[in-house]
Amino acid sequence: MYQEPRYPGKKDKQEIKKDDKKEDGKKEEKKDEKKEEKKDDKKDDKKDDKKKEDPPKEYWIMDPATDLYYHWLTIVAVPTFYNLMMLITRACFNELQDNYTMLWIALDYTSDVIYYIDTFVRSRTGFLEQGLLVKDQKKLMEHYKKTPQFKYDLIAMVPTDIFMLYVGFNNPELRFNRLLKLSRLFEFFDRTETRTNFPNIFRIGNLVLYILIIIHWNACIFFAISKTLGFGTDTWVYPNITDPEHGRLARKYIYCLYWSTLTLTTIGETPPPVRDIEYLFVVTDFLIGVLIFATIVGNVGAMISNMNAARAEFQAKIDSIKQYMQFRKVTKDLEARVVKWFDYLWTEEKTCDEKEVLKYLPDKLKAEIAINVHLETLRKVRIFQDCEAGLLIELVLKLQPQVFSPGDYICKKGDIGREMYIIKEGKLAVVADDGITQFVVLSDGAYFGEISILGIKGSKAGNRRTANIRSVGYSDLFALSKDDLMEALTEYPDAKQALEEKGRAILMKDGLIDETAAKSADAKDLEDKVTMLETNLEVMQAKLTRITTDWGASQNRIKQRISNMEARVTTLRTDDLSEVVEDKKD
Repeated sequence: MYQEPRYPGKKDKQEIKKDDKKEDGKKEEKKDEKKEEKKDDKKDDKKDDKKKEDPPKEYWIMDPATDLYYHWLTIVAVPTFYNLMMLITRACFNELQDNYTMLWIALDYTSDVIYYIDTFVRSRTGFLEQGLLVKDQKKLMEHYKKTPQFKYDLIAMVPTDIFMLYVGFNNPELRFNRLLKLSRLFEFFDRTETRTNFPNIFRIGNLVLYILIIIHWNACIFFAISKTLGFGTDTWVYPNITDPEHGRLARKYIYCLYWSTLTLTTIGETPPPVRDIEYLFVVTDFLIGVLIFATIVGNVGAMISNMNAARAEFQAKIDSIKQYMQFRKVTKDLEARVVKWFDYLWTEEKTCDEKEVLKYLPDKLKAEIAINVHLETLRKVRIFQDCEAGLLIELVLKLQPQVFSPGDYICKKGDIGREMYIIKEGKLAVVADDGITQFVVLSDGAYFGEISILGIKGSKAGNRRTANIRSVGYSDLFALSKDDLMEALTEYPDAKQALEEKGRAILMKDGLIDETAAKSADAKDLEDKVTMLETNLEVMQAKLTRITTDWGASQNRIKQRISNMEARVTTLRTDDLSEVVEDKKD
């Protein structure tokens, strides 16, 4: 058969159309893929944006440094103390348990709810790591699990009350596992001791409470042993309860408490034991009693010493000064004034040495306390108004409290002014030379002597006092010495210049400055400065000459070394060089 020839490079129209359709399909598939990729990218971007927009979940964390934590400790301490005191009582005195069963059930399950909440709070209580409070929920839980208290809390939460369904509700001893929460009670006592303003009294009360708890538990155990051995079976156990007098609940508890107190304190006679178990119990009680007595004597003695430590130290100072005055034969009038001054300090509670008390604090906290106490007082002084905050903080730390008795002179006319004074409390009188005539009375917030400590040039008074100032009654003042002021101003030269200008303006206003003397003082200062500059210039010239000489010497050494190197190079023979060239060619 005849076939038409096919020319290379040509295709049938049908095949070309098919190929075009395939290519178009591929292009469309690629476009669809790109669209889907763009959609996916947009979705991912939206998810990322949502993640960025959504803030991280914040969990409730208990900060142990806050008041809320202390208040929660107070709440937890109530059921803990309830279980500590009442579980043993109800377990031993069945009558108490039987008569108030519904009350105990309500109180027990209320305390259980608080215990469960407290376990959750413990798992969310933050702790410090590298000085920062950890707020990560997982870390807090891991940290809580590592503590010994975690096991005790789990045991305390075990619902042992279930066994009461089989043995009856009148078996509170099944709840003794709740006593494993006692650490919360001790923590509450520790934090209260640090917060109270009367720590010694609190320590004594806390010690007495511990002793009463031990006596209470011992009384309950005595009654339980008597019940086990039989009431009235011998002279040592509790009397027979068939007797109406000894059958009352109140008499039972009070009798056992009395017996426990006599035994543990070893201050009274009790019926001697008869049986072996009674002897063992009494011996144990005696040993515990010895420890209690030693604890009472030691702790109470230490607490009383601490309470009287300040008075003893203050009295020692008075005694030493009295001995000195008697040895030096000081007049009776002056001795009486000294004693009255000490009495005033003690009565007004002004015997505290601020530096001694605050020396254990870091500088920042010390500065904050000083600012809180003294800054407003310092701002009242004219020359210190509008000063830099840093300078005021420096000066606040240097204020020294002083107390003056009635009739004492704070300063007299003509005295050298080495400090300025700010009146905190009391009245001061500016008096004439006779000490009686009063020109003006200064009261709280007044100040004087600020100009004399600046040493302003040209002042007519110089650094001398211009008035007599006397204390009318007992006066509390703050003193700032000239040395302390100048030491602080060394770091603030601009503030020093501003203070001097303010002081000069005040003196000019009051007509107490000699401009001629000020100018001459300025000229003298200028001469001193020129002399100082000349001296410094001579020193700099000498140093420059020395540096130039050293530089020339170093140049000569370098030149010598270069000459030596050149001499060594010229000693190389040309034959050696030609041999090296031939070796390279080969």
